[in-house]
Amino acid sequence: MIVEHALLPVRPGLADAFEAAFAEAYPIIAAMPGFGGLSLSRCLERPDSYLLLVRWERLSDHTAGFRDAPEYQRWRALLHHFYEPFPVVEHFAPVLGDDVFPASAEVAPSAPADK
Repeated sequence: MIVEHALLPVRPGLADAFEAAFAEAYPIIAAMPGFGGLSLSRCLERPDSYLLLVRWERLSDHTAGFRDAPEYQRWRALLHHFYEPFPVVEHFAPVLGDDVFPASAEVAPSAPADK
């Protein structure tokens, strides 16, 4: 199992539109082979910054399988114009706590956190 980590710097004032676009894009990534779940979190101190964690079975499921899939172009069109600058994406292999977000976790809208 691999965890993809990306800090997503969303252009100021576009957070609501980004979240709506991400909800639309979610089924694209969720349908990819090797996808094991994701977590998207909004930063409390910097509300235009998001943390994306995606669980993949193998590194190649993300780097080749998803990014080379035709569906990735739709993902790009929905999301990439929100980022300034473009995020750095890194991949991690778990050392401890493999159950941080289980593969069966569902993405569901939640109440806004206290600010």
